[in-house]
Amino acid sequence: MKTNDSNYKVAPVTEITPKLTEGKAAILGFQHLLAMYSGDVIVPLLIGGFLHFTAAQMTYLVSVDIFMCGIATLLQVKKTALTGIGLPVVLGCAIQAVQPLERIGGTLGITAMYGAIIASGLFVILIGGLFSKIKGLFPPIVTGSIITVIGFTLIPVAFQDIGGGDITAKSFGDPRNLLVGLITVIVIVGVNVWGRGFFRSIAILIGILIGTGIASFMGMVSLTPVAQAGWFHLPQPFYFGVPTFKLSAILTMIMVTLTTMIESTGVFFALGDLVGKDITQDDLKRGYRSEGIAAILGGIFNTFPYSTFSENVGVLQLSGVKSRKPIYYAAGFLILLGLLPKAGAVATIVPTSVLGGAMLVMFGIVGIQGVRILQQVNFNQTKNILIVSLSIGMGLGSTVYPQLYRALPETVQMLMTNGIVVASITAVVLNLSFNGYDHEV
Repeated sequence: MKTNDSNYKVAPVTEITPKLTEGKAAILGFQHLLAMYSGDVIVPLLIGGFLHFTAAQMTYLVSVDIFMCGIATLLQVKKTALTGIGLPVVLGCAIQAVQPLERIGGTLGITAMYGAIIASGLFVILIGGLFSKIKGLFPPIVTGSIITVIGFTLIPVAFQDIGGGDITAKSFGDPRNLLVGLITVIVIVGVNVWGRGFFRSIAILIGILIGTGIASFMGMVSLTPVAQAGWFHLPQPFYFGVPTFKLSAILTMIMVTLTTMIESTGVFFALGDLVGKDITQDDLKRGYRSEGIAAILGGIFNTFPYSTFSENVGVLQLSGVKSRKPIYYAAGFLILLGLLPKAGAVATIVPTSVLGGAMLVMFGIVGIQGVRILQQVNFNQTKNILIVSLSIGMGLGSTVYPQLYRALPETVQMLMTNGIVVASITAVVLNLSFNGYDHEV
């Protein structure tokens, strides 16, 4: 039985800058970098802090993580016969891997943590072909619901950053944080509404720069991280030791990679909708393989698994530039910053509240991208209303109150406390139940 959405057609965004010079592409690439930087750096900071890494170990961890983000992005954006989805996408650390990796590293040791990452990357490569066959499970009613949840479940993260990031800190919610966060939002919105041409394309970058400038006058910017960082750092394989492979750790990380694959699938479809490209089974297969290879490299160089960053879907939508050229520059910048810790530290001086303001706009746009897709759904049928409402409701509810599942087994908790995964499962199951499998998707 087919859905009523089989005639759905993607609507590409308007190309604001059809002729993109190298200079403009570099600036747009830097904008993508800033959009993902804090979300990526937080992962090594959290895990390294939990495992009580020394200052030297933390320096290496952050630097090599940034470096590997660039490598992983290149693997994904460059389309080959075997790898790369070939879309303007940036990859970064999967935030949902933080707690499982902390548990593995704290109980079984750091080498077991990296062994599990390598094994999970191999698992993704092996299962990528099979997983890509589920494309028929993702008609617009499903992808629209998932993308809406991806955007809206991240809104609380943006608000937390606007407040200062650490909700336990006495300075959280400081009026200065709220002010610079609000100013950042206002600048981004103003430039995007009244700006023209390339100036409008870099609205997020302008907002972050102006927000940081105002914050510096308010004494909220410190150059200490730049002064303390080294000049050059070369990534080293097995820096923390040769990986060991523990079955329990491997199974845990496989569960994590399944959740990231589901999230990446939603982002792939969102990107396809933005650039006007139909995402094929082969595209998905290459995309999964790239993330698997990136995870293996992450384990070898003692970093983390990498996945598609949804933040940058918002950047793409807001800039209107769908070319991959800026992403190549973003990847190059990430690699360079990973080799030059002092240069990389410059990006860390941007106040969290400024980044939160930018994220609020970007995450909201990702959510609305899902709503755009849902506009193609026939809501005259009650069953479609139920599919979307329950999927979004379950996804948002699981994000806001993950404690609901604390009595369940740990493996089940890992799935159910991820709102995006919950929304995906709900949407797929309900759509199969009510509409059947759509072979034409």
